[in-house]
Amino acid sequence: MISGELAGNYFLAPESQIPVPANFGMMQSNIPAFQFNNFLSNFPYSQISPTIQEFTSQSSSISNNSTSDEAEEHQMRIIDERKQRRMISNRESARRSRMRKQRHLDELWSQVIRLRNENHSLIDKLNHVSESHDRVLQENARLKEEASDLRQMLTDLKIGSPSLLL
Repeated sequence: MISGELAGNYFLAPESQIPVPANFGMMQSNIPAFQFNNFLSNFPYSQISPTIQEFTSQSSSISNNSTSDEAEEHQMRIIDERKQRRMISNRESARRSRMRKQRHLDELWSQVIRLRNENHSLIDKLNHVSESHDRVLQENARLKEEASDLRQMLTDLKIGSPSLLL
């Protein structure tokens, strides 16, 4: 057998050499494998078919690599879509979380205002009760003093006129 060259790949060819174009590999990749094999089966030099079929299987593996690349690209698109959906979902979740925090903050501010109003009301009531307490203490002190004055007048009356008591 004589060694030959086919688009940069070396192989053993039968003794009768067949002229093969330099761009044979590129031409073959455009022809589906089943059509190329049918072409070879009708070719007069059928003894070279196994060697070329090996080349065909190599080129189909290249084709499988491109299919594999397409599959990888498809998987990458799926992953990117998932990342995009996850990113959108995360943004939506963050937006809901911010809204919840804002609602909570609004509720807290509302509670602060309510408690401040209640505190002012209680302070006003305390001031009123404190003023009332002070007035009651003053009145009590005045009444005690008046009671003391009255007792003193009674005592003075008893001493001055003993016959009045009978």
